[in-house]
Amino acid sequence: MPNYRIIVDLSQRMLYLLDNDQVTRGFPVGIGRMLTASPVGEYTIINKQPNPGGPFGAFWMGLSKPHYGIHGTDDPASIGHMVSHGCVRMYNEDVLSLAATVPIGTRVTIRA
Repeated sequence: MPNYRIIVDLSQRMLYLLDNDQVTRGFPVGIGRMLTASPVGEYTIINKQPNPGGPFGAFWMGLSKPHYGIHGTDDPASIGHMVSHGCVRMYNEDVLSLAATVPIGTRVTIRA
């Protein structure tokens, strides 16, 4: 039985998917700007929404910290940069793959 968790490493601008504490995938991400930094801490995925509209790309996964999530983007050139208002941005194909893998309730660690 899979035991998924996600680690977002802000310094590497990477999101790692772990299964039973083993990294199975790594994805490049866009993170918060200096003034709107991505929040460091422990969270869980509390909701999922395909095609949320606006700048959120193909999929939204909301975190237990209100107004923050992991989502796609309508600006793929932003991946790898400090560009968001604190959310974690992924390429649309990557966020769709991740969303299809992890269930609501998955633990998410955001670390500096």
